[in-house]
Amino acid sequence: MKTVAIFRHTPSEGPGYFATFLERHDIPWELIKVDQGEAIPTQPERHAGLVFMGGPMSVNDPLPWIPPILELIRKSVAADIPVLGHCLGGQLMSKALGGVVSGSPFKEIGWGDISASDNETACAWLDGLTHFEGFHWHGETFTLPSAATHLMRSAYCQNQGWAIGKHLAMQCHVEMTASMIATWCNSWADEIATSKSPAVQTPEVMQENVQTRLSALNKVADRLYTQWIKGLVLA
Repeated sequence: MKTVAIFRHTPSEGPGYFATFLERHDIPWELIKVDQGEAIPTQPERHAGLVFMGGPMSVNDPLPWIPPILELIRKSVAADIPVLGHCLGGQLMSKALGGVVSGSPFKEIGWGDISASDNETACAWLDGLTHFEGFHWHGETFTLPSAATHLMRSAYCQNQGWAIGKHLAMQCHVEMTASMIATWCNSWADEIATSKSPAVQTPEVMQENVQTRLSALNKVADRLYTQWIKGLVLA
């Protein structure tokens, strides 16, 4: 059985709730630790799907692993092997397929409302959901590749997600866990403290009622991930 390959770009931004979802559905997965120098696959056909997580770097940084990942994404889309991106992962997908990644007018850190686009594709991916509270941690944003359909937006970021067929790119984070939020608040406290963006919350606000908020976010993730795994061919 083929695995879903999950690419980790920094130790604190692993698969989170997405791994829980896969295991609940008996879908095998493997973690490719890009942050530890593990090799980037060159043949996407060996995997049922590819998933790219977040990270504090920019897709425009001169990092040696970025070009092979961009090429891998292009090969995967050409071969119709499902690709899924979270935050940095969504930006990698956008850049690979012709979009542009640049600085966002407003840095978003913390919880924030997200609205679905009014189109059939968004309705299918979100299973009819029109609004939800997502989690954010980004200072850059992507434009949509020419073939993409817009899925969702927030007050401070027009492009929160897009899809091309069975491929899904998100700027927001739906994979969060309580431990991930706590770790990020601790690791990147300086970024929070020095930001003047109105869309940046304090660690205290981010962790207020966190279990209730995460329970709701898990349900949103379930809708998106359920649609994504429909494209997997595990045999």
